[in-house]
Amino acid sequence: MADTTGTANPEHLDAATGVPGEDGVRRRDFINIAAVSFAGVGAVAVIYPLISQMAPSADVLAESTTELDVGAIEPGQAIKAVFRKQPLFVRRLTPAEINAANGVAVSELRDPASLADRTKEGHGDMLVTMGVCTHLGCVPLGAAEGENKGEYGGYFCPCHGSHYDTAGRIRKGPAPLNLVVPEYQFTSDTVIVVG
Repeated sequence: MADTTGTANPEHLDAATGVPGEDGVRRRDFINIAAVSFAGVGAVAVIYPLISQMAPSADVLAESTTELDVGAIEPGQAIKAVFRKQPLFVRRLTPAEINAANGVAVSELRDPASLADRTKEGHGDMLVTMGVCTHLGCVPLGAAEGENKGEYGGYFCPCHGSHYDTAGRIRKGPAPLNLVVPEYQFTSDTVIVVG
């Protein structure tokens, strides 16, 4: 039986306005898209601060590398610097110190490493190590003028008596490992960047 009232089938009426036609579907789609978009913006507003707080702060990024001019260091001298809030030793070895380090049989060392393993090619006279004893984290002596360099002419840890040689290798005492050589590179003949 045909509809004689002239109104559309109630199944096609917009629920909000009661107006027949396709507008109801379009309006519903728009409302769904708007709701999902609003929820997405809200999720980003909540998640962004949580993720951004995990990024390193500006002071940490500033300390992630240290640039040093080592051109003024004379053979036999060392300087102390700071890298990531820890002491850093940079020492220019004399020919006698290089010969002493190379004269040790690597197989006799507690933590076997040659001087060449601990320096950069072409810069075998420049030793860069962290100034932290590998036993309990004390700062060894030997980088400043007149400090006790230990029995092997390198570094001496006064806390528990660890002795390091001219290549920063552990030779005597409780320290289990050599002084750590950080990642570094020469950017010129006289400038190094650590980190």
